[in-house]
Amino acid sequence: MPSFDTVCEADFVEVKNAVENSAKEIGTRFDFKGSSAGIELKDKEIVMFGDAEFQLVQVEDILRNKLTKRNVDVRFLDKGDVQKVGGDKVKQVIKVRNGIEQELAKKIQKLIKDSKMKVQAAIQGDAVRVTGAKRDDLQAAMAMLKKDVTDVPISFNNFRD
Repeated sequence: MPSFDTVCEADFVEVKNAVENSAKEIGTRFDFKGSSAGIELKDKEIVMFGDAEFQLVQVEDILRNKLTKRNVDVRFLDKGDVQKVGGDKVKQVIKVRNGIEQELAKKIQKLIKDSKMKVQAAIQGDAVRVTGAKRDDLQAAMAMLKKDVTDVPISFNNFRD
């Protein structure tokens, strides 16, 4: 039976490159000279440092520009709270989403069920597998999901015929 997986995965190679390019730009920019502004990637989290919240906004702007140039959707970013580190230094952690959360998976499953298409959706870990008898039904389900799920960037992989 034909099937495909609906996933929410960022290209971590491009994210890593964007963070490294951002760090390089922060190191060379005149307005960051002598400050503790910086950015680094740890596991699946981006950590931004700065002297004040204003600097964090500037660092985030640089990061968003680099991610956009590398065709990484910024909807993958999940910003955390600004934390005081010591003295007047601040940091902010941005999580890079990977996988579909349970609520979104249930929403996708309900959308497919309510559409009355001849396909079934099953939640499998952090992905949603959609199966159907015909390839055309699966392609229609893909188009419907692309149109209806706009809050997170979903993609489709593992298409089996």
